[in-house]
Amino acid sequence: MRGGLGNILQQAQKMQEDLQKQMAQAQKELESAEVVGSAGGGMVSVTMSGRHEARRVRIDANLLKDDPEMVEDLLAAAINDAVNKVAELSSSRMAKVTGGMNLPPGFKLPF
Repeated sequence: MRGGLGNILQQAQKMQEDLQKQMAQAQKELESAEVVGSAGGGMVSVTMSGRHEARRVRIDANLLKDDPEMVEDLLAAAINDAVNKVAELSSSRMAKVTGGMNLPPGFKLPF
């Protein structure tokens, strides 16, 4: 009986170690990932890293001349679009690691 419990505990520990390695790999992949958020039919775009760092901003030159207030609105929309795409990418990558296991809100891996 004790041997069985010991084996179960060893297996659980190995599973936890494997999960932590997979989580670290997924987070490393997210760091190098890039998403592009856009607004105004592509007139404004923001490239963002998987760590929510803005890497590039592109604004159509014609837009700058015509309506600065619209540029501000479109830039905010493009940033929000990029942030949402990073969140979707992160959720997708983490779901692969956890095997689609639904974790409670606020539950962060690795432990």
